[in-house]
Amino acid sequence: MALKKEKDKSKIPVVKRSLASWILEGNVKLQILLLTIIPLTVAIRVVPLEMQKRIVNEAINLRKLDLLGIYCGIYLAAVVSASIFKLIINIIQTKISQKVTAQMRKQLYHHILTMPLNFFRNTQPGTVVNSLINELTIPGNFVGMAVAVPLTNIVTLLAFAGYLIVLNPILGIVSFSIYPVMLYVIPLLQKFVNRDNKKRVNTSRKLSSRIVESVSGIHEVQANGAFEIENNKYDNIVDSLMKIRIKWSIYKFSIKVVSNFFINMGPFLIFIIGGYLAIKGQLGLGTLVAFLSAQEKLYDPWKELIEFYQVYQDGSVNYYKTMNYFDVEIENELTSKDREPYELDVSINVENMSLETKEGVKLLDDVSLKIAPGEHIALVGFSGSGKSSLALCLAQLYKYTSGHATIDNVEISDLTKADITKNVGLVSQSPFIFDGTIKENLMYSYTALHGETCSLNGECKPELDGLVHVLQQSGLFVDVLRFGLNTIVDNTAEEFIPVIIKMRENFQKEFGDTVGEWVEFFDEKQFFSYANIADNIIFGASVAEEFKNHKLVKSAFFLEFIDDADLTRPLLALGKEIADQTVDILKNVSHDKMFFEQSPIKLEEFEKYETIVTQIKNKNLHQINKQQKTDLLELALRFSPGKHRIAILPEFMINLILEGRYMFRERIMQKDPHAVAFFRNDQYIHSQTIFNNILFGIVKTTNPGAREKINQFMVALLIGEDFLEKMIEIGMNFEVGTKGNNLSGGQQQKLAISRIFLKSPPIMILDEATSALDNISQKRIQNVLSRHWKGKSTLIAVVHRLDIVKEYDKVAFLKAGKIVEMGTYDELMDRKGYFYGLVNEQK
Repeated sequence: MALKKEKDKSKIPVVKRSLASWILEGNVKLQILLLTIIPLTVAIRVVPLEMQKRIVNEAINLRKLDLLGIYCGIYLAAVVSASIFKLIINIIQTKISQKVTAQMRKQLYHHILTMPLNFFRNTQPGTVVNSLINELTIPGNFVGMAVAVPLTNIVTLLAFAGYLIVLNPILGIVSFSIYPVMLYVIPLLQKFVNRDNKKRVNTSRKLSSRIVESVSGIHEVQANGAFEIENNKYDNIVDSLMKIRIKWSIYKFSIKVVSNFFINMGPFLIFIIGGYLAIKGQLGLGTLVAFLSAQEKLYDPWKELIEFYQVYQDGSVNYYKTMNYFDVEIENELTSKDREPYELDVSINVENMSLETKEGVKLLDDVSLKIAPGEHIALVGFSGSGKSSLALCLAQLYKYTSGHATIDNVEISDLTKADITKNVGLVSQSPFIFDGTIKENLMYSYTALHGETCSLNGECKPELDGLVHVLQQSGLFVDVLRFGLNTIVDNTAEEFIPVIIKMRENFQKEFGDTVGEWVEFFDEKQFFSYANIADNIIFGASVAEEFKNHKLVKSAFFLEFIDDADLTRPLLALGKEIADQTVDILKNVSHDKMFFEQSPIKLEEFEKYETIVTQIKNKNLHQINKQQKTDLLELALRFSPGKHRIAILPEFMINLILEGRYMFRERIMQKDPHAVAFFRNDQYIHSQTIFNNILFGIVKTTNPGAREKINQFMVALLIGEDFLEKMIEIGMNFEVGTKGNNLSGGQQQKLAISRIFLKSPPIMILDEATSALDNISQKRIQNVLSRHWKGKSTLIAVVHRLDIVKEYDKVAFLKAGKIVEMGTYDELMDRKGYFYGLVNEQK
């Protein structure tokens, strides 16, 4: 919709527009306001000059205090008024500049999204980013200055010139005699600035592209140890940019130096000629003061004009370089002006279609193909055979160079993007997942088809059942359910909490006996073997940072508590025993993480504790230093009897810990009642996930089968409590991260498949859409396509696993851009040709 509005707004493509065309667009009222304020501002700026002359010639010479007060008051009022008007002009100028810069960015971005894919294959993302963010800033600044700066300063110069000539024609003409020379020299230097600015823009683009390419391919760089290669490429561009920027800056500074030199020559000429005239009695002292003051005030408008000229030159270079770079012909119109998008009868006919690159390489060569409505066809062949190229031509992403391809007898190349959106859905091999939630990505194609207003809040908004259905079809349902269960519910979702607490109670009633061998349910009277000692003492989720496990040994409150609970010495003794045993057993064993699973000592800590064991050997606990005690105490608090078999926890210590649990709760409630969320059957723990709140215990096994059983019981509970769909809804709010990096490759493909299922287009094109999935998942999705979509949608699928093509109505085998075989699976197997050979090769 935004694209359509921009297109209606201006028939001229943004890349064809001149820089001057932006000056009035949407800013006419503001520019008129400037034209009103500027003359008034200039008039006020001349007043102080007249007041200076009168103060000297009349007030001071005639010794009249009343005139001195009046003239100084007028002078001050003029200065204050001029400053206020200048501030207003700057505010208006800034508003115009920012509005225009935003419009430039929006319109260019909208144009870029419609450009052919071939452009992006040869363009680095860094170039696009740099152009949109950096290179349009100076042109936008110029547009904001285009009326205010030249008009204000030229009128100011003319007003000052007229005033000075009236005061003394000879001195007035001499004062302005230097400016014609400046108007010749400065543009001459500016040519060199423009030349190097163009080089700077081009080299900056190369640098942005270099950075994006290195970061995008960082896995290859690190895997191959290609640091020197990449460093050299980057350093060479940086060195080149450095030299260009030095030259560019020197020329810019030269303009400032020349400008300052000529401006400073003004007072020199005034002193020489004006001083002579004053000595001869031909010029009043007040007039001379006015001339000197005017020369000082002329510096600011002249300086602003020079800066405006440089901004104009730099802005022009940046603007036209940027627009020319993106001035690429759009292959297909977005929408039709005189009709709604077609609802096509989805019969596809391809006749003698070819696709050839600019270099003359034929990706497709004389391809012919007919697909009936609702028919499913698989495109197979060796790598580079043209399968994906054919699929992308039918999706209008590649423009075929000869031949014909039609949908419902309408040439694909003649269809608008809106027609394709209405009738075709595509899933690529590496689908792009946008930053946001699963639901936002799931709704992406559907929203693009129906519009944001209708899809999100209107009559087109899909029901939750529909979203759940497509998640089940793609196999993403279980993942989304897991995301929901692993969600930490904040305080804004209070309505869920009573339901979850009830499910906690029902889970233990219904499944407690069954899962009891795998789970230790929370009970404040019991010691938990699979929780560490710190968790057993606190028996809750720490909210305050001071009571996080890794901070306990530094907490004065906690250290005082374990002293009072008679736990300090037993914990130190336990820490010493763990350290002794671990070092004794593992000191002569190769250091592998596997060997440290039975001890709370981590692999990277072994050397530290080995040193401690040596230092405290034959020492009693009261003889070891403070740091050693801290390290041993930390080790004991991390000890979990059920996981770490390196030591045995004596019964008396278990009793001390259970007694200490109550003492700790009493003390913490007095100090800070919100520091710890204690585990109680009737309370929700906000710092824990929904799964942990329902389970309300510790899973004491790593057996995948046992964990799967627990998950199945959890799902059964959710169904019984009529909370399953709500949990899916919560899971769909899971943030997928940049480029979907919080999802696996398989999950990304399932999400893309769910996306096209929700859109439900008449034509589906799958370009190796299941390549990242395991065999079972691939077969499952193929079954869904065969059972639910055959006859409903025409399907064109690029397939790499040949054992799943049996369900397709046709199989087309491509080789070197040609279809060399086509028929049903059985027909091609009986023919014993290329397809038969590839099937046997895969087996």
